[in-house]
Amino acid sequence: MTWSTGLAGLAVGLLIAVVTAPVGVSGAVFLLPVQLSVLGVPNPAITPTNLLFNVVAGPGALLRYRREGLLYGPLTRRLVTGTLPGVVIGAVIRVFAVPGATAFRLLVAALLMPLGLWLIGRTLRPTRPARAAEPSRRAITGMALVVGVVGGIYGIGGGSILGPILVGRGMSVARVAPAALASTFTTSVTGAAAFALLSLTSSGDIAPDWYLGLACGLGGLIGGYLGAHLQPRLPETALRLLLGALATALGALYAVQSLR
Repeated sequence: MTWSTGLAGLAVGLLIAVVTAPVGVSGAVFLLPVQLSVLGVPNPAITPTNLLFNVVAGPGALLRYRREGLLYGPLTRRLVTGTLPGVVIGAVIRVFAVPGATAFRLLVAALLMPLGLWLIGRTLRPTRPARAAEPSRRAITGMALVVGVVGGIYGIGGGSILGPILVGRGMSVARVAPAALASTFTTSVTGAAAFALLSLTSSGDIAPDWYLGLACGLGGLIGGYLGAHLQPRLPETALRLLLGALATALGALYAVQSLR
């Protein structure tokens, strides 16, 4: 890795994390296409490299949320309980089954684009004064398990998927964001370790690009802390609109990539 590539990774990681951390998204979902198309990370090494970004970047936002007393709670425990076993399953599937990226991108686009647009519309023009019923504990754990498997396969943080769903079901962004980031961090540590072990027994580019992952993660560490610092200063409406916009943009990005 050259110095210019490392600096580019640091800058991209910082900018993405500043925008995504306030709504509980690690930014790995937006970093993934940059690493693949611009920074030249080979496949499937891009998955553990993205997980490494989450490992390094995660403590920045989590430290800030911990100081504000927002990190610990039953929602965090449920998300971690579901995503931890899921990410190990996903890592094994990624190495030995190697599912195609096109189907995944289409699935993400079909889920996140309408979900993001619905969340934006519901925020701008609420039709009902009553809050939507929150999902049950079992439903939250089940969703977290599925998202953990997806994260293990493709190296993305679950907050980008879980966040819009949970907020759309009536939870506040201030409550969802710390739990989603904590879940992303713990599963990324597990997933990166799983890929490192699997790289010892498999051929190909399975181990992460350590230097680039660390460079992007350092930027994300700084940006995540700044983003989490901004969150309490932003109104709930603005946070919901930001989360909806990120979900819509990610869905559109993956839809375009799947058509190439």
